[in-house]
Formats: sequence, structure tokens, C-alpha cells
Amino acid sequence: MTRDIHPTAIVDSGAIVGADCKIGPYAVIGAHVELGAHCQIGAHAVLEGPTRIGSHNHIFQFASVGTAPQDLGYQGEPTALEIGSHNTLREFVTVNRGTVKGGGVTRIGSHNLLMAYCHVAHDCRIGDQVVMANAATLAGHVCIEDHAILGGLSAVHQFARIGSHAILGGGTMAPLDIPPYMMAAGNHASLHGINVRGLARRGISRETILQIKRAYRILFRSGQRLDDAMEEVRQRGLDAPEIAHLLDFIQNSKRGITRP
Repeated sequence: MTRDIHPTAIVDSGAIVGADCKIGPYAVIGAHVELGAHCQIGAHAVLEGPTRIGSHNHIFQFASVGTAPQDLGYQGEPTALEIGSHNTLREFVTVNRGTVKGGGVTRIGSHNLLMAYCHVAHDCRIGDQVVMANAATLAGHVCIEDHAILGGLSAVHQFARIGSHAILGGGTMAPLDIPPYMMAAGNHASLHGINVRGLARRGISRETILQIKRAYRILFRSGQRLDDAMEEVRQRGLDAPEIAHLLDFIQNSKRGITRP
């Protein structure tokens, strides 16, 4: 097993560093940090634990990963951070561990890109293939589903959710849930139609996209109460799995749904 650890880096004896990892100058790897194989940690990055990180992750210089949550109720409990594989965390990204009241774990999936200055607060859950552009910020307990894109300087309120394949424009303030497949922008955010181009790029069929468009018109343009509109979507025979996910997402909203 080979490792490339710069002589100025500080790696705690309690840390686990996988094969073929590269750790840059003055990086700090704390106790209870577990790095999978083929990870690259940039100069001056700080990783604290308990944190478990998968393989093939690239954490750039000056990132701060696995630090204590910024929560006044946190009393030093051993909460955790879990990160999957093939993620890129750019310069000055900050990711906090969870809190006991929030389940104790912050989770980030795989194949995600967090650009410079992004922040992921305590107890957040990020899926796979998510892009957060520069300085996008998540408050605590936020859920970001797979394939979502958050524009630069956007911010998501505590406990809010961003649905799969949704896209937020730059500077968007999202206090409520953004449904899957939608485009949203503004302060406060409002919906601006379907993310058609993003869906097509990810191989979603034309027929499914048409079903999503029909569901959007019924849900948000018909003037009905949302519960009645959801029932109409069901009765119209829109049976793609994506429609089921959209309706389930809306049904389970606790903060409320962003509207056009």
C-alpha cells in the first residue's frame, strides 16, 4: 500500500488513510477520520472526525471537512460525517458533522461537485451527481436529491428540500421545497417551468418529459387547490415513475411547496 503524505502534513495516529492517497503540505487529518483509497487532500485542508470518506475523492486546499456543527445546542457529542466516492470539494468548502437532535449524521453521496466556498451545514443529506456552484449554502437539515443543480450564491433554508433534477438560478433564496424537475429562481424563489434541457441531457425520454409538463400545468397553472390538482394528475393516467416521485415529494412536504 502506497501513500504520498507531505512531510509537513499532520496525520493523527488514529486516522485511517487508504491506499494511494495523496495528502498535501500542511494538511491536517484528525483522529477518527477514515479516507478511502485514491483520495487527494490539498494543502492546508482540515479534516476532523468522526468522518468517513470513500474512494477517489478530491478535496482541494483550505477546505474544512467534518468540523463541529454551527449549532448552539451542540455540546460536543460524537456526531459524524459520511461522504461517498468520486466527489470534488473545491477551495474553502465547509462541511459540518451532524447533531444529535438531527439524527447525528451529515451525508453526502457520490459523484458530486461542490465549488469554492460552498457550505453544507449539520444534518444535511446530499444525493448523487449534485452540483453546487460557488458559494451555494445549505442551512441545517436540508435534503438535496440526485442530479440537482444549485446556482452560485444560492441559499436553502433549514429543513427545506430540493427535488431531483431541479435547478436553482444564481442568487436564489429557497425558503420552501423546490419540487423535482423544476427550475426556480428569485428572492424568494418561484418556479419558472420544467428543467427540460437538464432532463433530456440525462436521458429522460420525450414522453416522460411531456407527462411532467402536463403535471406541471395541472399542479401549478390550473388554479386548483394543490390536493385537488394532485388527484387530477392521478386520474389523467400520468403514470411515469417520475410523476409518482413528484406527487410523493409534494405530499410529504413539511415546509410547503414553492409555486410559480
